[in-house]
Amino acid sequence: MRVLVFAPHPDDAAIGCGGTLAKLSKNNSITVVYMTSGEGGSIKVPEKKLARQREAEAKKAAKVLGVKKTVFLRNPDGFLEFNKRNLLRIISIIRKGKPGLLFVPYKGDLHRDHAVTAELVLDAAWKARGPWFKSAGGKPWATETVLCYETWTPIQQPEHFEDISKTLNKKLKAIRCFKSQVHNIKYDEAVKGLNRYRGVISGLGEYCECFEVKEG
Repeated sequence: MRVLVFAPHPDDAAIGCGGTLAKLSKNNSITVVYMTSGEGGSIKVPEKKLARQREAEAKKAAKVLGVKKTVFLRNPDGFLEFNKRNLLRIISIIRKGKPGLLFVPYKGDLHRDHAVTAELVLDAAWKARGPWFKSAGGKPWATETVLCYETWTPIQQPEHFEDISKTLNKKLKAIRCFKSQVHNIKYDEAVKGLNRYRGVISGLGEYCECFEVKEG
C-alpha cells in the first residue's frame, strides 16, 4: 500500500504519527509532503538558513522512520493559504501518488497552518476522486482511508488508536533530529507523555497514537 502524509511543518509528521509511520514502513511505501519548511520558527536564525536546516532535519527524521520520499512545497511558514494553487498541487500529488492511506493534521488544531493544511488536503482528496479539475492533471483517485493526527491540539473525540509501544523509540529519535526545535521546546518529552496518556486511556497499549477518521 502507498501511504501519503501531509505535514504543515517539518517536525509535525514525526510528532503526530511517527510511531504509526515506523510500523507501516515495514510493508508500505511512505511519502511525506511538507507544506512549509518551518522557516518562521526562530528569532535568531535567518529564514533561508533555517528553512535549509529544517528540511535537512526532516530528511534525517524520515530515514529514521523508514519514509521512502520527502516533498517540500515551500509555502511561507505562518502564512499558509487555502487557495486554488495549493489545492491543485495537492490534487495532483494525490492522483499521482495513488495512496491507499492518507494522513493529515486534525482540523480542530488551534495552530492556523495545521488547520489550513487539514482543510486543503481534505478538500483536495474529495476533488481528486472525480473527473473534475483537469488542470491538476492525473486520473481520478479515491483514497480509501484518511486519518487525522494530533500535534499542537489534542483530538477531542479520537476514533482510532494505534499501539506504538514497539516503535516509540524510533519516533522519539526522529523528533530529536529536529535539533532546531527541541533545543527550545522538549517536544519529545511532551509527545511521549501524550502517547502514554493515550495508551492508558484507550487500554490498547503502553503508548498509543490516536486519530480522527475521515472518509477518503
